[in-house]
Amino acid sequence: MSVHEQRRLSADLGLLFGDGGGNRWELSVELPPGTLVWPDPDYDRWRTHHRPSFWLSDDPVPAGLWSRLRAEHRRSGLWPVLLEDGMQPWSAGQIAPDSPDEIDHFTAEGFMAEAWADLAGDYEAELTPFGIECPGLAEPGTPVADPGMVADWYADVIAERMTPLGLAAAARSADALVAIGWQGALHHNEWTVPLAAVLRSWEDRFGVRLVALGFNTMELSVAAPPVTAAHALSVAAEHWTFCPDAVFQGPGTLEDYAEQIIGQNFWSFWWD
Repeated sequence: MSVHEQRRLSADLGLLFGDGGGNRWELSVELPPGTLVWPDPDYDRWRTHHRPSFWLSDDPVPAGLWSRLRAEHRRSGLWPVLLEDGMQPWSAGQIAPDSPDEIDHFTAEGFMAEAWADLAGDYEAELTPFGIECPGLAEPGTPVADPGMVADWYADVIAERMTPLGLAAAARSADALVAIGWQGALHHNEWTVPLAAVLRSWEDRFGVRLVALGFNTMELSVAAPPVTAAHALSVAAEHWTFCPDAVFQGPGTLEDYAEQIIGQNFWSFWWD
């Protein structure tokens, strides 16, 4: 029995893929003990997800493991996500996975315009200088480093909190949000798929990578952050439609929030 066959039998990672995984999931990185997390039927919207959503380590993982798995993503098709420990929904399988193919039906532009139209009327003063008029998407940033390297750095920072690690079958980091079935923004947006469309756009424009998730939190690395006040303000407008709580229950106004993200190589979000 080969090393790869041993890994296949012990982790069953091929079950995460609709086609059984083929050779994509053979890892040279030795995984710690872990289990496959299956969705609760009560949380499976269409009762069509007949396979596990992701693999989850039994215990917190050391710094460095995330980056080693991230480096193998292109070959394995598995994206690592650090997952906050404790009594989380994924511990009980209370997750609602969807097919990443659904993300193709949404755009960051459409999500932003819809959210702005729904919410801006109640916060016109706080949204200075834009007011009720949606400004549209910000221009792309200029990379300061390779996105993978920035993600590895931030994963090591998060790993200091001693968190377990998940592996999701995802072609890119944004898609892992949907594959895992995370529901942390439920009170803001009922469906996670449109949020993943925003993450895809941020991957392309700002070198963003999904690094960690909590019950209602999200941690992203950023390789091409805004470096001017004007650009940061445009990015802040997008952040507000993505996660209003991060702006209004934090700094309080769009302009104050924008000051905080200038040159910042990570974005943290939390939903009330």
